[in-house]
Amino acid sequence: MKKYFLLTLLTALITVTACDSGVKELAIESDVYHQTMDKLSDIIVHDIFSPPVASRIYAYPSIAMYEVLAKNDPGYNSLAGQLNELESIPDPKGEVSYDLAALQAFINIGKALIFSEADMESYREELYKELGKGVNKEFFNASLAYGDEVSAHILKWADGDMYKQTRTYPKFTVTNDPTRWQPTPPGYFEAIEPHWTQIRPFAIDSSNQFVPERPTEFNMDKNSKFFQEVMEVYKTGNELSQEQREIASFWDCNPYVMNVTGHVMAATKKITPGGHWIGIIKIACKQENTNAMKTAEAYALTSVALADGFISCWDEKFRSNLIRPETVINKYIDEEWLPLLQTPPFPEYTSGHSVISNAAAVALTSIFGDDFAFRDDTEEKYGLTVREFDSFIDASEEAAISRLYGGIHYMPAIENGVTQGRKLGGYVVDKLELRKEALSQNEE
Repeated sequence: MKKYFLLTLLTALITVTACDSGVKELAIESDVYHQTMDKLSDIIVHDIFSPPVASRIYAYPSIAMYEVLAKNDPGYNSLAGQLNELESIPDPKGEVSYDLAALQAFINIGKALIFSEADMESYREELYKELGKGVNKEFFNASLAYGDEVSAHILKWADGDMYKQTRTYPKFTVTNDPTRWQPTPPGYFEAIEPHWTQIRPFAIDSSNQFVPERPTEFNMDKNSKFFQEVMEVYKTGNELSQEQREIASFWDCNPYVMNVTGHVMAATKKITPGGHWIGIIKIACKQENTNAMKTAEAYALTSVALADGFISCWDEKFRSNLIRPETVINKYIDEEWLPLLQTPPFPEYTSGHSVISNAAAVALTSIFGDDFAFRDDTEEKYGLTVREFDSFIDASEEAAISRLYGGIHYMPAIENGVTQGRKLGGYVVDKLELRKEALSQNEE
């Protein structure tokens, strides 16, 4: 049924123009790109990539798609020379469909960065059966070849970002220092991506460009500021309203939740925080009925903000290395207390969701405007209800405070994370000149 629906929908989303030698124009509607991004997200969930790694997987294909389409659109600038160490993609050697080449480059790169390559390849085979109907074969293949050339160019750039090298670095060392992060139940997993600060950023100058204020000093004296912050988490968790529970669950976005019942353990796989915002991009684009170029713009700009947001946040997490509320509360206040959400396996400060959600919100606001109201059904497929927001900033603020409701962050990590994310997002938006009319306005 899913395959039939896909092929039926694709028929309505492909525009071809006939000529004597067969079709030599192929326009692909935005929904095809959205479907392909959805497929990538589904595989990221299946393969259980961590949030930082997932953000990298989203960014490179999105940039490639944008670069190909911008090559054929006089209203847009290349990101070459704007993103760190990115050089211009090659020109096509003949007549091609830029739409198809962009799709090919996206799929190639997405496939190269995941584990379940066969799943992406089978999706491509079914997709291209429909796209190739009636199209001049030489023209179709030339378009794919150009996509191959671009994807090779982008993957070579990706190879220089230190990701492969960090796979060989030592694991994070947990100490007995009572102020520092320790693995949390039920899985007691080791710290995720302690060397992410070494990953080359996309737009920001360095991982430590947006260092937030220092976290509150650990002090369990009952008159200390830190103790008050701990008690705020504890009391909030004990007095949650139904609305607060729904908010926390909606923004949980934990890619691997371990469920333990007695001696039985089972895992629940869900979308990452970055994946949630990738879903919001789709919602905004469909609501505005954006063309392929603006769709690519939204994915590229927002995925860069997300990826750099994770680099900036992880830089701080392993600098401050602050202990999680669950560990402190169980040791000093209530050994039976559990947070509503499962504590993620990395240090507390700053809140990742607060940073990346606000960076993404700033990016999307720059494209769609300040008062873009939308219904967020991103988590509906995971059994959660739809939530409504008056703006992207409204959604990002709810995502941030959800971490207090979930019992996994103190308020400074949330508040300073929001500031960190907005500063970073604003920098990315100001630095990257995607539209040429924006460049002209700045020159004036």
